Amino acid sequence: MDTLTTLSKLQQAGSSQIHPVILSGGAGTRLWPLSRASYPKQLLKLASNRTMLQETAARGLTDVGFAQPLLVCNDDHRFLVEEQLQEIGLKPQAILLEPMARNTGPAIAAAALWLLSRDPDAMLLVQPSDHVIASPDAFHNAVMRGLGAAQDGRLVTFGIKPSRADSGYGYIQSGDALKGVAGAFAVDRFVEKPDRATAQRFVDSGAFFWNSGIFLLSARAFLGELSRVNPAMLAACERAVQEGKEDLTFFRLSADAFAEAPSLSIDHAVMEHTSAAAVVPVDMEWSDVGSWPALRAVGALDANGNLLHGDVLADRVRNSYIRSESQLVAAVGLDNVVVVATDDAVLVADADSAGEVSRIVATLRESNRPESHQHVTCHRPWGNYRTVDAGERFQVKRITVKPGGKLSLQKHYHRAEHWVVVRGTAIVQRGDERTIVRENESVYIPIGTEHRLENPGKLPLQLIEVQSGPYLGEDDIVRVSDNYGRV
Repeated sequence: MDTLTTLSKLQQAGSSQIHPVILSGGAGTRLWPLSRASYPKQLLKLASNRTMLQETAARGLTDVGFAQPLLVCNDDHRFLVEEQLQEIGLKPQAILLEPMARNTGPAIAAAALWLLSRDPDAMLLVQPSDHVIASPDAFHNAVMRGLGAAQDGRLVTFGIKPSRADSGYGYIQSGDALKGVAGAFAVDRFVEKPDRATAQRFVDSGAFFWNSGIFLLSARAFLGELSRVNPAMLAACERAVQEGKEDLTFFRLSADAFAEAPSLSIDHAVMEHTSAAAVVPVDMEWSDVGSWPALRAVGALDANGNLLHGDVLADRVRNSYIRSESQLVAAVGLDNVVVVATDDAVLVADADSAGEVSRIVATLRESNRPESHQHVTCHRPWGNYRTVDAGERFQVKRITVKPGGKLSLQKHYHRAEHWVVVRGTAIVQRGDERTIVRENESVYIPIGTEHRLENPGKLPLQLIEVQSGPYLGEDDIVRVSDNYGRV
C-alpha cells in the first residue's frame, strides 16, 4: 500500500500514527536444538537472510503512517535484540524489558501504558517477532481495513484463511459484518486447538479462521476492557511502568510489580471475555513457524520435496528437512524426516512427530543439562565466547570481542586465565597495569586479580582463553564495573 493511501486512511480514522509493538519473549522450544532459551528462534535466520525479529521490525516501516517500533523483550535478550535492530539501521522508540515471563497479556498492557503516556491516541499493531508473512502487501491492506474498527474501540485481531484442517492452531469464528467497516466482522467465539475432525468442520464451514496472534488496538480501548475484565493485571502493569526505570537504551519494568501480573495470554486475559472483539480475515501467506515441518513448508523445496541447509548430502531422501550448522550430515533412503545438527546436539525425528520436540527440551531441563538453554557459542553484549575443550581443572574458550567492545572489570576467586591473541590487538588491564597485547602474544591473569579486556580496533578481536582452577563456572565472576549495566 502506498504512503498517500496509508496517510489518507489514518486521517479518516482520526489517528496520527500506528505504533508497531513487537513481542520478543518466546523461547521457541519446538525448534530445538537450533532455538534455545538463550538464543530463541526470533533471533535466528530461519526463513531469509535476516533474522525473524529483523523481518518483523522492518515490516511496514516504509510507510510514513507507521511509527518506529516498540519492542518488548526478555531481559536476558536485551543486547541481542538491540544489536539486531542496529544491523538493519533501525532505532526503536524503546525496548521494554520484561523481568520475567508473564505471557502476552501483561506484555501488551505494559506497552499500551507506555505508549498512552506519550500519545493519547496511540494505536498499537501488536505482532509476535517470530512469524513469517510472505505477502506484506496483503498484511498492510488488512491493517487498513481494520483501522476504522480499531478507532471505534474494537479490539481487532487478524484471522488467517485456513488452507487445511490443522489442529495445531487456535480458531476464531466470525460473526456479523461490522456496519461501516468493510472486511471486518464481530467475533462469535475463540476456540483453543481443536481435534482434527473438529478442525475440518471449522474449515468446511468457511466461518472460522486461524488465530494469528496479531492485533490492532487503541491503547485506550484495550486498557479500558482490561480494567473491566482483569483489573489485577492492569494494576500490576500500571505500577510496573510507573516504577520502571531507564537503563542505558532500555526501559526496565519494575520486577516486583510485574511479578504480580497474572500470567495470561491476551486471548485469555481479554479477547475471550469482551464483546468488542473483531476479526479481519486475511490471506497473507502466514506461518507461525511453530515446528520444523512448518519451517520446511515456507522454504524453497528441491525436486524431491526436501529443504536442505548447510553441509548436507542426501541420497534417495524425500519430503524431509535436513539442516547442519557445522559438520557434514549424510542421509540415505529416508522419507518425511527432520534432521537438525548443531555443534552439541542432533535431532532426528519423524516429521509427523517433530512438533513434540518440546518434550525433549523438558526432559533436558529436568536433567539440568545445558543443551536445553544455551549453545556452545554464548553471546554477550561485547561479542561471544565458545567452549572448545574442557576437563578436570581446565577449560579452553575462543573469545571474540567486537570492535570497541569491552568486557567488565572483574575478578575470579577460583580460576586463573591465560589469554593468547590470535587476531587483532587487545588492551588488557591487569591490576593497575594496562598493556597492549598483539597477535601471537599472551598475558596471564592470576586468581583474584582485577582485570579487563577490550578491543580498541576496527576489526573483531579473537583470542584463546585457557582457564585453570578448582572451579570454572560462569558464576565465579565478580564484576567491579561494567559498560553494559550488569554490575
